[in-house]
Amino acid sequence: MSEERKDIKSRNLDELTAIFAELGEPKFRAEQVFQWLHRGVRSFGEMTNLPRALREKLAERFELTAPTVERKQVSQKDGTIKYLWRLADGNCVETVVMEYEHGVSLCVSTQVGCRMGCLFCASSIGGLVRNLEPSEILDQVIFSGVESGKRISNIVLMGIGEPLDNFENVMRFLELVTAPQGLNIGMRHISLSTCGIIEKVDKLCRYHLQLTLSVSLHAADDETRTKIMPINKNVGVDRLFSACGEYFNKTGRRVSYEYALIRDVNDTAEHARELARRLRGTGSHVNLILLNPVVERGLDASTPARVREFTGLLESGGVNFTIRRRLGTDIDAACGQLRRLAAKT
Repeated sequence: MSEERKDIKSRNLDELTAIFAELGEPKFRAEQVFQWLHRGVRSFGEMTNLPRALREKLAERFELTAPTVERKQVSQKDGTIKYLWRLADGNCVETVVMEYEHGVSLCVSTQVGCRMGCLFCASSIGGLVRNLEPSEILDQVIFSGVESGKRISNIVLMGIGEPLDNFENVMRFLELVTAPQGLNIGMRHISLSTCGIIEKVDKLCRYHLQLTLSVSLHAADDETRTKIMPINKNVGVDRLFSACGEYFNKTGRRVSYEYALIRDVNDTAEHARELARRLRGTGSHVNLILLNPVVERGLDASTPARVREFTGLLESGGVNFTIRRRLGTDIDAACGQLRRLAAKT
């Protein structure tokens, strides 16, 4: 953002109201501007029910974020859309629009790059560049709807980046995207995925949000999980499951676990039994993911026979699970395939 002009879209309605009071403008102008910001305008000049002098004053003082489409890809298999958005500083992030029977889901990114280093994921290749501002996360929702012509009804924070590593900005984004005067997407229609930053999971508990916490687990024992997820060295599965149990107790919201089945890494009968032992009686749900290919990683998805054995053991162990549909694989838009790409020059 420019040092001279402030990011207006990251402000909530109360903050806008205070700003407009300082400008000597009536309170209702703040709500008008808030609504315009969430409709996908790219300039203050488009806010046609505001006096021209006010629009000019806002343009002088505030930055209005609006990403541009660097590339759009549409899956020939299932219609999934992937956008590569170019941000104001030239960095790019990816967002995916997925259509289901229950509505249209949007997978959004929260950082440019990622520093978590999970071995099966493309997002951390090249490391972390910077956090996204609340407005930049919100823009993915706004402009994906505008560009696709689809009404976004569900949001998953599972794109590039670790949401809880950008905690404050993600919390502000959640406040903005659920605001009744804006997009008004209900918290129960939002899922937040984390690899398990324990102190941030504990902090999230205190907000008592009604979103779904989705934990990127991928192994229920320390030896395996540490091999594929470096964060586990400092966390450990005991502490992770304890934090998730506390989250459920405090919020009443069932925790969901992501588990990508990787051939000969985390897909043995022993791994399945350990997962069932850990989750039995917790009311948790497991989303099994058939590993999606990432060229640089050299890992393969489990064989159909191994998947059948694994799911059979979970079922006999009393664990609720589903096998996630693989959407957008032909455009590298599936789980684990989103990455930070350079803009064209």
